[in-house]
Amino acid sequence: MRVLVTADTVGGVWTYTRELVTGLTRQGHEVVLVSLGGMPTDEQASWINGLPRLAFYPTAYKLEWMQDSANDLKASQTFLSRLIAKSRPDLLHFSQYCYGALECDIPKVVVAHSDVVSWQVAVHGEEPGPEPWIEQYREVVMKGLAGADAVVGVTSWMLRQIETHYAGPVLKKVIYNGRNPRLFSPDSSKQHYAVSVGRLWDPAKQVNLLLEIDAPPPIRIAGGERHPESGASSAAKARKRGVEFLGVQSEEALRELYSRASIYIATSRYEPFGLAAVEAALSGCAILANDIESLREVWGD
Repeated sequence: MRVLVTADTVGGVWTYTRELVTGLTRQGHEVVLVSLGGMPTDEQASWINGLPRLAFYPTAYKLEWMQDSANDLKASQTFLSRLIAKSRPDLLHFSQYCYGALECDIPKVVVAHSDVVSWQVAVHGEEPGPEPWIEQYREVVMKGLAGADAVVGVTSWMLRQIETHYAGPVLKKVIYNGRNPRLFSPDSSKQHYAVSVGRLWDPAKQVNLLLEIDAPPPIRIAGGERHPESGASSAAKARKRGVEFLGVQSEEALRELYSRASIYIATSRYEPFGLAAVEAALSGCAILANDIESLREVWGD
């Protein structure tokens, strides 16, 4: 089977794609991979080297949640249509809603990783106002969902957000994210510190909560400080004794952090799944998680 897969290089979707594409190729399937949202760094693309039966097309087209993305969406749809005609895949697997609206006879699976409206509700307590770009975004998402043959949610919670804020897909399925345990080291000797991973510029990650703990254990925080679109830096970064900001870390450095940490702290108020906590758990960390519905679904009590 030949599968065309789209991904983005901005967040956890790239990690998700790594697991998906690696698994497909190792099971003998052919994959045509298209990345969006910005050209991948050499480190991001390193896992691709040597994978059999993989054709990779990196692009910098804007993602549907980015402002002023309309022209890029049209251009990327044209690019994908031509690539589909050229590569003739048996299945289309999209991690962006908009491509569900592509006109073709090939089955289309759209994966719901997150969305702007449920993010806004979780972070600010209300839906976004009727701004033109939000209305355009809603229209794009709804058309993509309507055109998809199946919609996959990374949690039941995420699927419910899609049904609440947009439309209920005809065929839906929950498939939880996963990580290859062999990439992590659960047997290393643990040290007295906690670790957390989160984009400092994203209020959904609530990293600032770690600055409010009285007499915290040593905490090491990994994550980007600047918004990928605006370039604005986070106001959450402040000095507190015992809290160390490490910035963006390589996969190798994160694995080392997880392997030595005793605790992983998941602070998010919006987390449709939460891959970092899985990576930490596979590294032998105890999980301390915010009490939100999606994390309870993944982790139970």
